[in-house]
Amino acid sequence: MKVLGIMGSPRVGGNSDILLEQALAGARDAGAETEKIVLSKKKIFGCLDCGKCNEAGVCAIKDDMKEIQQKILEADTIIHSAPVYFWAMTSQTKAYLDRWCAFFDAQWRWHKAYLPKMKNTKIGVITVCGDPDVSTADPIVHSFKMTCNFTGLHWLGVVQASASEKGEIGKNEKAKKEAYELGKKGAASK
Repeated sequence: MKVLGIMGSPRVGGNSDILLEQALAGARDAGAETEKIVLSKKKIFGCLDCGKCNEAGVCAIKDDMKEIQQKILEADTIIHSAPVYFWAMTSQTKAYLDRWCAFFDAQWRWHKAYLPKMKNTKIGVITVCGDPDVSTADPIVHSFKMTCNFTGLHWLGVVQASASEKGEIGKNEKAKKEAYELGKKGAASK
């Protein structure tokens, strides 16, 4: 079982990172192999909508997304952690998610080479926002839930928390426990 953590915050060691680490710890404790990718440390350009990926499932853009896409294909579960920036996901997370289009043909069906690898993949999301009302992050959750609905991926669940100062979430035992449990759930067999 492989659980891939995608850290969408550029603030390493911050609140989103702390909760993602809790989720990955839960997955490891449940026996999974884990890996974390910090998107801000990767070179990922936005989708150009050139359509070149529609035929072969290979993106024309030469950047780090090709390596990340391979890790996505190898994962049984992918847990994304992203803070709210101006009522949406970070630009790093958005560029990453937009580039998932390389997995699909022109009719938005899975490329045949990818379907067997992705059909049982589980997707989880962790959001952190500075607003005490965690529903401020609902647009991020919506994007990932709709990706699951559209593609047939399995929705694992969501952890939503509120924190502003770097590391503040470390005091939120409830959020840390929820993230840990999300990781354990992600490590469970399909």
